[in-house]
Amino acid sequence: MHALPNDDGQRLDKWLWFARVVKSRTLAAELVVLGKVRVNRVRAVKASQTLRPGDVVTLVLAGRVLILKVLAPGVRRGPAAEARRLYQPLSAPLGG
Repeated sequence: MHALPNDDGQRLDKWLWFARVVKSRTLAAELVVLGKVRVNRVRAVKASQTLRPGDVVTLVLAGRVLILKVLAPGVRRGPAAEARRLYQPLSAPLGG
């Protein structure tokens, strides 16, 4: 069994932060505790849950439902363009 960091999985709270979905890991953890995050249609119960490429994350954020397909684990919290490479949006964008 190989267990290299960022090899194929990453903590849910860390990934949400690296992908710039939330402003802090603390906020990501709070969303999980409040039951506002699902991974592959199953409610996440721990911020430390491991995400892997191909997983689908559904979350309620500021009254919006976001559905994101995980493409890769993050390495750092970089610029927005870098963060967008970590996921593929599956929810329809809101007009505006």
